[in-house]
Amino acid sequence: MSLLTPDWLAPLSVRAASSTRQGGVSQSPFNSLNLAQHVDDRVADVVSNRQHFLDALSLPGEPHWLNQVHGVNVIDLDDVPGELPDADASTTRAANIVCAVLTADCLPVLFCDRNGTQVAAAHAGWRGLAAGILEATVAAFTALPEDIFAWLGPAIGPQAFEVGDEVRQAFCESDPIATTAFTAARSGHWQADLYRLAWQRLARAGVNNVYGGDRCTFRETDDFYSFRRDGCTGRMASVIWIESGKIS
Repeated sequence: MSLLTPDWLAPLSVRAASSTRQGGVSQSPFNSLNLAQHVDDRVADVVSNRQHFLDALSLPGEPHWLNQVHGVNVIDLDDVPGELPDADASTTRAANIVCAVLTADCLPVLFCDRNGTQVAAAHAGWRGLAAGILEATVAAFTALPEDIFAWLGPAIGPQAFEVGDEVRQAFCESDPIATTAFTAARSGHWQADLYRLAWQRLARAGVNNVYGGDRCTFRETDDFYSFRRDGCTGRMASVIWIESGKIS
C-alpha cells in the first residue's frame, strides 16, 4: 500500500498519513483503494479497503468519518458525536481518536499543536475554503495560532483547476490578496491555486507553520483519484491522531 506521510515538525506523539489510490481491492472505475462508501463502489470492497488501511497504519481504531457538506462545521470528537455528523472538520484532544476526511481534488488539511495535545483534520473544497473552514478549525484549538502546524495534503493543482468568475469573486471580495492565487485563462475563467489560497487563509488566522501543497490529484493519475478528471471515482483518506505512550 502506498501512503503519504507529512514532512513537518509535528511532535512524535502525533501520527498522520494520507492514502493514495493504490493498494486496495476495488474494481474499475474505483481501482483500487477507494475508502468512500458514498460513491457506488461495492460495500464489501470498501470495507476490505478500510481494513487494509487501518492495518497498514496500525490505527488505534476506526477513523471518525464525516458527512462532508462543504461547510464550516467543526466537530469535537471528544463530545461523542452521532453517526456521520454533517461537518467538514473534526478535532480531538484525546489519544487514539482518529480524525479523518475524504477527498478527490478537494484539499485535505491536517493540524496539530506544538505540544501534541490536540489534532484536527479539515476538508477544504473551494466553497468551504472561501467560507472559512480552515479558520474555524484553527479557532477550535486551545493553542495559540503560532503554535499550530498545518499540512496540506494532495489536492488538484493550479494548472488543472479552472474556475469561473464567481469562484474568484468569492475569495477576492473578502481578501484582495487572493487575486494572486488566480491566473487568467479563457474569457471569464481562471486557474485557481487552492494551495496558495489555503496558505493565505492560514496566514491571516495566524498559522505560519504550513507544510505540503506540492501534489496534483488531477495530473498524477496513477497515485490519486480526481473527481474533476474522472467523474465517477473513489476517494482518498487523510487521517491524524495522537498516539498514546509516545514522548512528544
